[in-house]
Amino acid sequence: MNIAELEKKLIAAARACVPDDSVPYTFEKRVMALLTSRPMTDKWILWTRGLWQAAASCAAVASLLGAWVFFNPAVPSNTPDLAQNFENTLLASVDQNEPAP
Repeated sequence: MNIAELEKKLIAAARACVPDDSVPYTFEKRVMALLTSRPMTDKWILWTRGLWQAAASCAAVASLLGAWVFFNPAVPSNTPDLAQNFENTLLASVDQNEPAP
């Protein structure tokens, strides 16, 4: 279908249509006044709302993980203390340079 031909037919059909008198006086002005009187939607509000929802979900996840750690049974004492092993490994070179007391 040819777009230019279709456009010509649509314009001709629109011009052939007689305007209806049932539209109230200054209807378009009232509609435009209502559109301009509406407050503009602030895009920052949408961002703020989304960030607060994300903060709430993060707090919920943190509280659930905290409760899980708190109520989790204690680690058996026969496992090696990784923090102490790490500290001994880091300080091994420092201990070698010091004279023995």
